[in-house]
Amino acid sequence: MNANRSLNRGLGVSALAIAISAFALPAAAQAQDSAPTGDATVADDGAIVVTGFRASLQNAVNTKKKADTIVESVSAEDIGKLPDASIGESIARLPGLTSQRLFGRANSVAIRGLGPDLSSTTMNGRPQTSTGEQRNVEFDQYPSEVVRRVDVYKAPMASLVYQGLVGTVDIKTLRPLELKERILSVGARGTYADLGKVNAESTQYGYRVTGTYADKFANDTIGVALSAAYTDDPYQSQEFEAWGYADSGTNKVIGGMKPFGVSSRVKRTAVQGTLQWEMSPTFTLTADGFYSHFRDKQIKRGIEFPLAWSGATLTPAGTTGNLITSGTFTGVGAVVNNHGYERNADIFSGGLNGKYQGDDGWSAEFDFGYSKTKRNELSLESNAGTLNVPGKVLDTLKFVTDTNGTHFTSHALDYSNVNQIVLTDPLGWGGGAPSGHQEGYFNDRRINDEIFSFQANVAKELEGGFISNLRAGVNYTARDKTKTPVEAYLNLAGGARSLVLPTQYRLAPTDFSYIGSGPMLSYDPFKLLADGVYVALPNTSKDIPAKAYAVSEKIMSAYIQADVKSQLGAGELTGNFGVLVQNADQKSTGILNLATFPASQALTTRGANYWDVLPSMNLSLRLPSDFVVRLAGAREIQRPRMDDLKVSKEYGYSTASGLISGTGGNPLLQPYKAWAADLNFEKYFGSKGYLGLQMFYKHFDSYIYRAPTKFDYTGLPITIPTGFPYNPIGTITQPINVKGGELYGVELAGTLPFEVITPALEGFGITGGAGYTKTSINPTAGGKAEDMPDYSKWVANATLFFEKAGFNARASMRYRSSFVGQFVGFGGEIERRRALGETIVDAQIGYDFQEGSKLAGLSLYIQGQNLTNEPFIAIDNESEMQVHNYQNYGRRFMAGFTYKF
Repeated sequence: MNANRSLNRGLGVSALAIAISAFALPAAAQAQDSAPTGDATVADDGAIVVTGFRASLQNAVNTKKKADTIVESVSAEDIGKLPDASIGESIARLPGLTSQRLFGRANSVAIRGLGPDLSSTTMNGRPQTSTGEQRNVEFDQYPSEVVRRVDVYKAPMASLVYQGLVGTVDIKTLRPLELKERILSVGARGTYADLGKVNAESTQYGYRVTGTYADKFANDTIGVALSAAYTDDPYQSQEFEAWGYADSGTNKVIGGMKPFGVSSRVKRTAVQGTLQWEMSPTFTLTADGFYSHFRDKQIKRGIEFPLAWSGATLTPAGTTGNLITSGTFTGVGAVVNNHGYERNADIFSGGLNGKYQGDDGWSAEFDFGYSKTKRNELSLESNAGTLNVPGKVLDTLKFVTDTNGTHFTSHALDYSNVNQIVLTDPLGWGGGAPSGHQEGYFNDRRINDEIFSFQANVAKELEGGFISNLRAGVNYTARDKTKTPVEAYLNLAGGARSLVLPTQYRLAPTDFSYIGSGPMLSYDPFKLLADGVYVALPNTSKDIPAKAYAVSEKIMSAYIQADVKSQLGAGELTGNFGVLVQNADQKSTGILNLATFPASQALTTRGANYWDVLPSMNLSLRLPSDFVVRLAGAREIQRPRMDDLKVSKEYGYSTASGLISGTGGNPLLQPYKAWAADLNFEKYFGSKGYLGLQMFYKHFDSYIYRAPTKFDYTGLPITIPTGFPYNPIGTITQPINVKGGELYGVELAGTLPFEVITPALEGFGITGGAGYTKTSINPTAGGKAEDMPDYSKWVANATLFFEKAGFNARASMRYRSSFVGQFVGFGGEIERRRALGETIVDAQIGYDFQEGSKLAGLSLYIQGQNLTNEPFIAIDNESEMQVHNYQNYGRRFMAGFTYKF
């Protein structure tokens, strides 16, 4: 628990470490984008051609400058050359964006300080399914090598049908007919996690191999592109988690805790392919597809210590404020956990696109899209401890609580003693099982998500007027998402209540010296189940089928948009205005528990049908001095999370609080809705760089709020562990639409090559930005304003770079201030806790062999991630001393090569 925390709350972080990079896709983008890529070279005509990371920044600047809406962009060179395992890491460095880490990797992206529930993601303009129960995709599913560019739209336009409320992320893959020459490149890298082997069977070493091929045939009328990436990477973490903080007289004290050593191994195979056929000079047909198989197998070992919320006796020794920060607990019965988790996800996304561009100003396009995700997430829990019999062996623990959580300075039990720590139900928590005890639990959550989409539009260029182009289109999207739970109790074979772990399953103990409890008994729970040491007894409780749901959503859209291009004084006015109209038909089917006698269940379907009219306007005044003023206004929506629409309810009993709590959906729920305005001032330095000031405001007419309310569970089926009290009055958390609240803020962003200051600094530069967002939501009429979940007041990122003569080096920082995170608590209910701010520092250094060298085409690199070893910390009761989660991920280092033929 001594991870470096000195940098986790400030913008003034300065850290420089070394790491190098050059992947396969820089070659892809080198051939396809209008700006050449690589390092600075001399063309045949003597002109200086800027290439490499500097060119990727110029491509992004040009995309932003020419766009008729507010957009941020990252090109293939940037993605390939940052130390990024996925595009999530790359786009988290864009101005106004940051990420949320999952086991140390960038899993989701926050735009303008707001969580992923308020943004949407598309691939080549098509909606994407998700691996979780929410709508937003998990970006660690997409390797950077199969992507050519990512655009983030911060303001909508009518033709952007799948728009989000704070932003829309569009992932673009390679288009071979846009290439200038053939691409053939391969690459490989090794990975090292410096936390080492947290668990005996884990590894700190991983690797990654990639390849890209693209070419044109038949007089450049047929194009083929293929990209593939395979990753086998380890992730390690040392974690502390509190049950919460209990009342002890006038003070608080740790109620219980469960430290874990987590080892995860991620294996991902990703393939992307595109086939294009220019059937005539005016019509092109494009078929593309993306497939990813993602497997995350995780071992999570730890010891669960019931402390104040148990029969243990507390002897306080020290207090800070109203928190008891040191003392002794006697009579502690602990549970030794060997848990296994395995997550498998198969993702497919693809489509067929036809584009007509006539010589008479008419154009048309159709697009069929399909996306499917199939995921199962297995949790396998296995328990051990001292025998739960009269005279049970208990522990005496001296503890200290500080800003790193709680740790022990002494303990009495040896948790690695195989004769004392046995497979059993150590505290009798499994009293609700059919056998009256349980030594483990099996929980498999299966998600299926499927989207069909069709879009068609037609446009006509107009001459000589204020409106330069008029377009109209229609869209139909059908989405179906289901969740199926499969749960079972695990008992020892033959009806045994305890078992000394057989020799063949014993692994080297997992070390918990960082928490002060010493080594613990370790084994693989998957092997115990596979070999029949455990037997699975299906959980036939009525609350299991109530966790299942099916959500269906059908959306019809139509839009009309006028593009503007006109002289206005000395400047040129460009942009668009239009309206998008959508009809949504949503339904949810699931099992509801009924408070009848005896208790019964019913399959229920409920839903809603509603319309949304979404006008939008984007205007850009382009002045001769390379100064651009942008004004945007729109009606914006974001559809609810898919699991928020479920009709079913699920609930459970907390042994910590002695209460029943649950969660449920609301199939009548309508979207987040807001009126929005943006005002930007942008100064460009040709195509080399820019500085921009962005101001935005959103007023919410409808906001989706989740809050616990009292609920009477009388008559509903519920399993209460033996010896624990029953109180039918508990809580339930469900989403509802509330009115009121606003969001506003300012962002300062830019890309500045230092050569615009003085030629002596050619090759040096900086890119990044900082954003401040203020928001408040009134969940009830006249109620107190609250922070939105996942909202950070400050976000910032910066990359300082140097690139010249083949040598390249960069250091990157991204910062996110504290936010209210959403966590799954006891009984499956959503708990909100304050996550502290964090600053992530990455760096790299490398060399690209130049033309004329015998090794031309070869690039070598070394990379480093999380170089300051920044932990993730969440607290209770707004008190930094009451740490609820402390996760230390360590640093990661990578080295490798790419070769371009």
